[in-house]
Amino acid sequence: MTSHVQTFDHGRIRELRLARPPVNALDPALCRALIAALDAAVAGDADAVVLSGSPGIFSAGLDVPHLMSLGEDRHALRAAWGTFFGAARALAGLRIPVVAAITGHAPAGGCVLSLCCDYRVMARSQDPQKPYAIGMNETQVGLAVPDGAQQLMRRVVGRHRAERLLVAGSMVPAEEALRIGLVDELAEIEHVLPRAIAWLESLLRLPRSPMLQTRALARADLVQALDPEHLHLDRFADDWYDPDTQAGLRALLARLGK
Repeated sequence: MTSHVQTFDHGRIRELRLARPPVNALDPALCRALIAALDAAVAGDADAVVLSGSPGIFSAGLDVPHLMSLGEDRHALRAAWGTFFGAARALAGLRIPVVAAITGHAPAGGCVLSLCCDYRVMARSQDPQKPYAIGMNETQVGLAVPDGAQQLMRRVVGRHRAERLLVAGSMVPAEEALRIGLVDELAEIEHVLPRAIAWLESLLRLPRSPMLQTRALARADLVQALDPEHLHLDRFADDWYDPDTQAGLRALLARLGK
């Protein structure tokens, strides 16, 4: 296992568990660890991958306190964003199937990673009054969503609904996420990983080569969406320093007590 990604084998299925307490915030070290773990899974002849998180949280998205600590270093800021989208591309382009086992909230970058997977199993909260939620809530903290990431949302919920969710920065409760297709299945939290494995096992019973070839063709648009030309990271880095964005980010840090 790496320092931030724990590895567990379930037969020929490799589970990669994000393990950066308390909320699996996606800093460059975690993103690099995820890329390395995905490469190792393929090199080790795993037939499929499950990407999982912690009880209550899949990933809280990019590590905003880390990004804010970079100050005026635009090169470091762009590199950090580039590393995150590198991890997303590694998931999207993985030549074997991958399922997101979402055992809690999945905002922003956590949602992006889940959308790079073939299938998403999300947990029902034990407290119906506090459901787990998923979505790209960037605009709520003053960030624009790059076009490539927007395409991931459009791909699963349609253009009109994606526009509504993205512009508002909506976090979608699990039951609603299932209804609109943002996730594929709900399960009690202790059953999320077994259901993810079961879905993969059913896929792996198909003739291997035709399944993988068809999958690659079906997911070509997903890989293309994350091509750097669709992400405009230089422009995104410039926008990071916009006064409205900085005000939103400082307000977020205040809420986090950072």
